[in-house]
Amino acid sequence: MDRLVLDPTGRDRDAETAELHARGPATPVDILGVKAWAVADPDLLEELLKDPRVSKDGHRHWPDLPEVATTWPLALWVTVRSMFTAHGANHRRLRRLVGTAFTARRINALTGRVEELTEALLDDLAATPPGTPVDLRERLAYPLPIQVIAQLLGLPDELIGRFRAHVDGAFDTTRTPEESEANGVAFYGMINELIAAKRSEPGDDLTSALIAACESEAGAAEGGDAGLSEEELMDTLLLVVSAGYETTVNLIDNGIANLLTHPEQLALVREGKVGWDDVVEETLRRDAPVAHLPLRYAVEDIELPGGVTVRRGEAILAAYAAAGRHPSRHADGAVFDLTRADKDHLAFGHGVHFCLGAPLGRLEGRTALSRLFDRFPDLALAPDADLRPVESLISNGHRTLPVLLHGAA
Repeated sequence: MDRLVLDPTGRDRDAETAELHARGPATPVDILGVKAWAVADPDLLEELLKDPRVSKDGHRHWPDLPEVATTWPLALWVTVRSMFTAHGANHRRLRRLVGTAFTARRINALTGRVEELTEALLDDLAATPPGTPVDLRERLAYPLPIQVIAQLLGLPDELIGRFRAHVDGAFDTTRTPEESEANGVAFYGMINELIAAKRSEPGDDLTSALIAACESEAGAAEGGDAGLSEEELMDTLLLVVSAGYETTVNLIDNGIANLLTHPEQLALVREGKVGWDDVVEETLRRDAPVAHLPLRYAVEDIELPGGVTVRRGEAILAAYAAAGRHPSRHADGAVFDLTRADKDHLAFGHGVHFCLGAPLGRLEGRTALSRLFDRFPDLALAPDADLRPVESLISNGHRTLPVLLHGAA
């Protein structure tokens, strides 16, 4: 079978999704020059995501990593040392340290703050002159998750805008290797500034807690059971900053776009026939915020359905956007249907690497969407709205989301 070359611009994701479905449960793909097996079948993907024979640690299980690290624009995604790329006992150690920030108690405590931040953003939007288009990706979908993650990490105000630029750069898959490397260097510079600030003035935040773990006696020896190495500290903060808002940006963006382009579904919400949780889950199913997530690796040969064998050391790509619309689970997967009984999805992953921030992302999505449509009941897409995708094969959202807050004149 010919290798499918994934489009780095994401310009026609629907066609790419259809091709992945047509090629079977797993198909060979090219990701900016790197070879992998893309898995779009949700049943198979679930099995692989919880299979101990599949690792996320490229340093241990991907022979191609040394070469890829110096030439691939997405090298940052596979070379970091955090729970995102850890396997086995090492993953459990790192996940325990970060997990303390995402307990149900902490998320519940953030509810009021998320509501306050949302209302403040809506107040700012309300000052827009009538008939003036506003970009809700820029004015709501971006700032809310950034402000929430900034509070969680204790991020100084002067660093917020700079962090956003570097996260955007990490998700932009149209950059050259040189541009990506420069972005990574600058990103780590920001991380080091944050660490220095929190070492100087610790606070009640995740950054300070991770620094304490790094500086504990157990963490002094790299790989200690209870602590963090300096490299793990930097990469864990990079992970939390990146994953902590980009996915939620796309959830809010796609939720708004889906409701405005499906007025009959919005009517069901307004009539109380479905709830905002239905909106969040159906949006996550239909439009996974992360379309493709690099990478996983076969620890040993793995036989797949259809006579396919993923050989030891070969890379595996989780095709989440295609999995959410797969006909094996949803015959009408491209349809946005809030009354759908089964909204099951893999948008937050599955197995031991299931996203720790899923409850927080759902809280932000539900709050932003419900408050927005309550505040602006005549909200409509701007007449010249062009919902083009962001330039990424990873991030699944729109470049802009122009709307009229009070409907068309």
